[in-house]
Order: sequence, then structure tokens, then C-alpha cells
Amino acid sequence: MQAQTTGTAFCETDMVATIKNVFTLIQFGGPLIGGVIALGATVALPAVSRADRKKELTEMRNQAVVWGVLVAPLGTAIIAFLLNNVVVGGTSCGF
Repeated sequence: MQAQTTGTAFCETDMVATIKNVFTLIQFGGPLIGGVIALGATVALPAVSRADRKKELTEMRNQAVVWGVLVAPLGTAIIAFLLNNVVVGGTSCGF
């Protein structure tokens, strides 16, 4: 009984609210920043004449899409699932 009340009290702390805010920032900020970088690299490609710069911009665009648009939201969803469902005997704070 004591562990249950301790777990519930923990869910009301500022640390849990901060963790939820970080998850939200990564989940929604990642695609936003990744999209802006990818769009910027795509717009800059026709203006660049050197082949090595074009290759760098193409790689930057691809990495921005992969990490910003795909990995950030999926990563936070997976970690939230683990925190909510896999903790044995713990209290879910509902990420």
C-alpha cells in the first residue's frame, strides 16, 4: 500500500512534469526542426554549383528527415510506451 501512495505522489512532482515537457518538445520540435533543415537544404540545392556541396546538402536533407521527422516522434512514443506499460509493480504517470 505504501509503494502505491509513493508512486502516486511521485507522479505529482515537478520532475515528472519536466520529463513530460521534454518528451513533448522532442516529439513536436524534432519534426519541426528537421523539416526546416530539410526544406532549407532542398531550397539551397539549385543555388549550389559545386558537386561536393550538393552532396553535403543532400546528405543533410536526408539526415534531417530521418532523425527529425522519423526517429524523434517514434523514439518518444516507444519510450512512453515502455514507461507506461513495462514497469513491473510501478505506478504509471501517464506519459
